[in-house]
Amino acid sequence: MTNFTLGIEEEFQIVDPETGDLRSRISEILEEGRLILGEQVKAEMHQSMVEVGTGVCNHIQDARRDVTHLRRTISDLARQQKLCIVAASTHPFAHWGDQKITEHERYFKLVEDMQHIARELLIFGLHVHVGVDERELAIHIMNAARYLLPHLLTLSTSSPFWMGIDTGLKSYRCEIFKKFPRTDIPDYFTSWGEYESFVNLLIKTRCIDNGRRIWWDLRVHPVFPTLEFRICDIPTRIDDTIAIAALIQAIVAKLYKLIRLNLGFRLYRRALIQENKWRAVRYGLDGKLIDFGKQQEVPAPELIHELLAFVDDVVDELGSREEINRVHDILARRTSADRQRAVYQETGDLKAVVQHLIRETVEGVY
Repeated sequence: MTNFTLGIEEEFQIVDPETGDLRSRISEILEEGRLILGEQVKAEMHQSMVEVGTGVCNHIQDARRDVTHLRRTISDLARQQKLCIVAASTHPFAHWGDQKITEHERYFKLVEDMQHIARELLIFGLHVHVGVDERELAIHIMNAARYLLPHLLTLSTSSPFWMGIDTGLKSYRCEIFKKFPRTDIPDYFTSWGEYESFVNLLIKTRCIDNGRRIWWDLRVHPVFPTLEFRICDIPTRIDDTIAIAALIQAIVAKLYKLIRLNLGFRLYRRALIQENKWRAVRYGLDGKLIDFGKQQEVPAPELIHELLAFVDDVVDELGSREEINRVHDILARRTSADRQRAVYQETGDLKAVVQHLIRETVEGVY
């Protein structure tokens, strides 16, 4: 089997451990962080965010070591500045208008182009890259994998609150990000050539200046030989991040195997998959997704069990059985969004939610 390498990027909030407020202090972490981690750490548009990314990992165990090292190092650097990091896709009560924009030409241009929409983008995500060397093959895997994106979102939700309000959604991050152009579920392409023509047309007509400005929930990366899954909220617990990354790797490996065996996977239009994404956004694991083959609603956990069975024959080849099995733990404990809401229902205090997130972000890291 092809070695489906992994790369994992996590975006963390920078918070004051006493008040729970977001702090625009990336520069104080970044200076020493780059001495230790080099290009594995970087700023993002808001100065209250820090992003870290693993190297190219050959196995999920390598990815776990790298993710653990990165979380621990960034947590230590934050603590040196009397700060903490939080892994959640929205802050429970911070207002985007209070956050400073990172002084970089890229972000200034983004704000100039997108205006209010860019300033409001105070969200934090998880991106998982899986290595696929052949561009033509990557497009066909992407076509099929789109169907499973809502399933992955149900496992990762961590953004129920926005500016002090319980939104009633499990992933409000998705609703914020969809205000950007070229986001959400992609449609399918018949070939790599068709996709290239699509991108080139956008560049020619000055919609974008390069392929990086296509921000779909799943994309063939414009530079690296990877498929990049961008659908997920960032899980608060590191075990959940690794379980979801292992599942994503297994999905790619399974679809690759089917294509090599000349076995088809039915493709559905973006609009249908978008219906399932909305259900994942709204209800997470508590809801039902549509099984479009059966044309029936099915409880999300049942479909996750079906997904685990679907990829089971490649899991041992990938050496990820232990990590994949942790998906069952997510089903049992539910997601960060569920636990955040439980804390709020018990305490009525969003600062208590932040304290919960601070503790859970470093659980299993030290």
